[in-house]
Amino acid sequence: MKELKNYTVRGFRAGAVEAAIKKPGRLDMSLICSDVPAVPAAVFTKNSVKAAPVLLDMEAAKGGHVRAIVANSGNANACNGVRGMKDALRTAHLMGEVLGVNTSDIFVASTGVIGAPLPMERISAGIKLLPGALKDDGLPDAARGIMTTDTFPKIYGVSERIGGKEVRIAGIAKGSGMINPNMATMLSFVITDAAVEKRALQAALKAGVDDSFNCVTVDGDTSTNDTLIVLANGMAGNKKITTTSAEYGQFKKTLGAVLLALAKMVAKDGEGATKLVEVMVEGAKNPAEAKLAAKAVANSPLVKTALFAEDANWGRIACAAGYSGAETGADKLEIWFDRVCMVRGGVGLGPKAEARASEVLKKKEYKIIVKLGAGDASARVFTTDLSYEYVKINAGYRS
Repeated sequence: MKELKNYTVRGFRAGAVEAAIKKPGRLDMSLICSDVPAVPAAVFTKNSVKAAPVLLDMEAAKGGHVRAIVANSGNANACNGVRGMKDALRTAHLMGEVLGVNTSDIFVASTGVIGAPLPMERISAGIKLLPGALKDDGLPDAARGIMTTDTFPKIYGVSERIGGKEVRIAGIAKGSGMINPNMATMLSFVITDAAVEKRALQAALKAGVDDSFNCVTVDGDTSTNDTLIVLANGMAGNKKITTTSAEYGQFKKTLGAVLLALAKMVAKDGEGATKLVEVMVEGAKNPAEAKLAAKAVANSPLVKTALFAEDANWGRIACAAGYSGAETGADKLEIWFDRVCMVRGGVGLGPKAEARASEVLKKKEYKIIVKLGAGDASARVFTTDLSYEYVKINAGYRS
């Protein structure tokens, strides 16, 4: 597996323009387009309050082929009632007209402030400009066009020989706050030139998401707009991959590698974050309880503020694991910071261990390992610290 440096995928073009949706001076509308019909797979937020573009895309995802994804930042088009649905549908219709394809061939995505109607005159103007911005190597521009409070564009791609053909997979993502995905992330779009049957693409996506984006939490909030779409246009020329193909496992692994890289970028760019921390729970009774304990530790404000302070306060970690609902053998509990054991047999190992752990917490990236002593199951979650800057960013988000 080789990393793609120019992020070009056969038969796909991408680009972005400035439509001044929230304010001028930045790219805020992106388009990803396949030259030929592409097989779609998608996962969406489990939040019961879903934005209009999510509801529209859930229907589009049922189809056999699509041609493009158009996305805007600066406005989520969420909680806008009938008008929101009309605006999302009109966006798809206008984009389809410009590209010469059906409305049903267009995915629409939005991110930004909830509750404000889309400025459709600006959206319409941006749509007319987007085809002229398309480039074979335009994926980095598209990544910048979907940013909100992100501090850097998130993009990653790989090439892998599958079925005797070079297959490319590349993706972009946005998200730095309100990240606690359940089946998706804020926004992520992945393209591949592999020939993949729809059911196989959806299954590979589901497996990849469970091991990547569903293992990320920044602040415990699941967005109204979480959307992850994969398009496969088949232009690599490989024999079509199905769930029973010998190549399916290799494709699933390659797609999973792209999703994990993007998910880690999302976690690393958590609003105001100074640390990227992998919380690993081992020795759980079952996988579900392992994930419960890992999420509890990763989402705990007390744990996250201690991480920001570089304070090896293992008691907060033990507390979070204990109230998570996972069975914990209190007399078997172990807590590690990287290779430094802080707690063994449910008892802290004293000032020397704490001093060594404090050195670990000064690093930008490290692991917290919690061993529950109740079974053999494990789970991991990527999280960040909670800083003063997080409060500052979110207190002034609408200004």
